[in-house]
Amino acid sequence: MNTKKELLFLRTFAVSISLAIGVVTTLAFKSKKNTQFDTIDVKKINIVEDDGTVKMLITNASNFPSEGDRVNGRVYHKRTKRAGMLFYTEDGKECGGFVYDGKKTKKGHSSGLSLTFDQYGGDQVMQLITTDTKVGDKRYKAGRLVFNDRGDYETQENVMHINKELKEIKDRKKRKEKYEEYRKKGLLGGVPRVALGQTPGKQNGLFLYDDNGKTRAKFIIDSNNKIKLEAYDEVGNVVSTWPEEK
Repeated sequence: MNTKKELLFLRTFAVSISLAIGVVTTLAFKSKKNTQFDTIDVKKINIVEDDGTVKMLITNASNFPSEGDRVNGRVYHKRTKRAGMLFYTEDGKECGGFVYDGKKTKKGHSSGLSLTFDQYGGDQVMQLITTDTKVGDKRYKAGRLVFNDRGDYETQENVMHINKELKEIKDRKKRKEKYEEYRKKGLLGGVPRVALGQTPGKQNGLFLYDDNGKTRAKFIIDSNNKIKLEAYDEVGNVVSTWPEEK
C-alpha cells in the first residue's frame, strides 16, 4: 500500500470512528434508562420539559441568573448572585426558589437562607427565611415564616422597568409620589401582612401588619420569658395590652 492510500485509509478510519462515537453518545443521552453515578461535580443544571422550557434550575453562585442573563426568553435585571435553586411555571415564569449564603467578614460573619414562593408573574408572597449576623461581640439571629401582599397587577417585567424609571428621578419627594402612584394602581409594592417566628431582638411570636406594612398587633414571648399581646394604632402607639400594664 503506497503512502497516498495509507493516508486515505487512516482518514477514512478516523472519520468512521468519530461518527461512531457521535452516534453512540447521542443514543446514550436519548436513552430512557436510568444512569447511575457515584459523584457528579457540576456548576449548573437545568431541568427542562420536552419543549425545552426550564422548570427548575440548580446553580452555583457564579451562574445564578442576573443582569443580562436569559432564561425561557426572559432577560434578568441585576440582582445578587447566590447558590441555590429557582422554580419556573409551565409558561416559563420564575415562581420561587431556594437560595443561601454565608461568609466571614472583617467584624464577624453574615449568613442567610431563604425559601420563597412567588405570586404568578410577580414576586414573593410567602417566604421562609433565616439570618445570622455577627458584628464584633454582638450576634443577631432571626428566623420567620412571612406572608406578603403584592399588587394585583404586578409583574416581574413591569417592576424592572418601573424601578429603572424611579431610579432616574433624582428628587426624593417626586420619586416617592411616583412610587405611591404605581402602588395604588397595583403595579408595584409588597408589604408583610403576617410573620411567625423570631426577631433579632429575641421576640418569639406572631406579628400582624396592616396594608402599609406597619405593625398593628403582636403576640409574643420576649427574652425575659414574659408573654405579651399588644395592639397598635396606624402610627405605632400602643392602644391595648395583655396582661394589662400596672
